[in-house]
Amino acid sequence: MARLTPVHWKTLECVFLKDGFTFERQHGDHRSYVKPGILRPVIIPTYREISVQIIQANLRTAGMTRERYLELLASC
Repeated sequence: MARLTPVHWKTLECVFLKDGFTFERQHGDHRSYVKPGILRPVIIPTYREISVQIIQANLRTAGMTRERYLELLASC
């Protein structure tokens, strides 16, 4: 299985947009994305490099599997 690696915030945004999330709002350097059926918003900070810990937390919040993330990442 491929390892998760840090990515640019625009790449992470692409993954969540392809999964059906929509941009809701921005507060400072944090952008919020929502999707019907997901109770909490996914928060993506606008950093050059998003750490693996933030990616994993967002995957848990979104209920997305690692395999689905890597599949979407390959198409971004």
